[in-house]
Amino acid sequence: MSDLDPLALQRAEARIREHEATIATLTTELDETNHGVVALYAELDDQAMRLREATELKSRFLSYMSHEFRTPLGSIRSLTRILLSFMDGPLTDEQQKQVLFIQSAATELTEMVDDLLDLAKVEAGRVTISPAWFEMVDLFSALRGMFKPIISNEAINVVFEEPTDAPRLYTDDKKLSQILRNFISNALKFTHRGEVRIRAELSENDTVTFSVIDTGIGIPPEQLKQLFQDFVQVGSPFQRHIRGTGLGLALSQRFAALLGGAVWAVSEVGRGSTFAVRIPIRLPESPSGG
Repeated sequence: MSDLDPLALQRAEARIREHEATIATLTTELDETNHGVVALYAELDDQAMRLREATELKSRFLSYMSHEFRTPLGSIRSLTRILLSFMDGPLTDEQQKQVLFIQSAATELTEMVDDLLDLAKVEAGRVTISPAWFEMVDLFSALRGMFKPIISNEAINVVFEEPTDAPRLYTDDKKLSQILRNFISNALKFTHRGEVRIRAELSENDTVTFSVIDTGIGIPPEQLKQLFQDFVQVGSPFQRHIRGTGLGLALSQRFAALLGGAVWAVSEVGRGSTFAVRIPIRLPESPSGG
């Protein structure tokens, strides 16, 4: 074998030194990057901990305030019932009108407090899911009986389509009922005349879809995506006359998720809206409800 050319050997050694310098530089940069990543993870962990603490504090505050409000509101509602029953004597027409206004306001505030308490429970992971077998016709019958006494607008026809060939459901009927109550209440609030129709249909993959269809004022397309967020309300002139927390639909979405399902809405301004929830016929094993 012939001897290596000294010039070629020098060039090779120079390239090796360049590569070594490059490797040393990359190693330094990699170490700095690793330190940066470790610091970033530490910062993210710290922020996550602070977020958990803030969420817990908010949930505690909502829970505490909700419980504190429930007692005086319950007393106000009891007193208005006593006054309206004329147990302490008759009321004048004006007095009766004022007491009815107090009763209505106390009822609205109680509903808001209940929503806030439910939100606190959901965020704290303290919502318990209690599945059981039940018939859809029984659910519809209970909802019909619940809304019949409070439907005062004779221009609205409320229709519960009787489920035909419907299987029994294995889920938390109270959570499902609360979802549908929120949908129906909203439909009645935003429908001046026409119809509110409630139906249940079998869907694919062993699921059932409950729909509440109204002929109300409808919702602008740009607002549909925000409907199921906390404290969001439909922006319309009609909304100014209706009070609420804007939590009903957000809670419905969270309850649906706990039942292994999902909610959605479709609407057209001036033509009405459809709110729907789809859940499994049988609740999946070991649902995460806290």
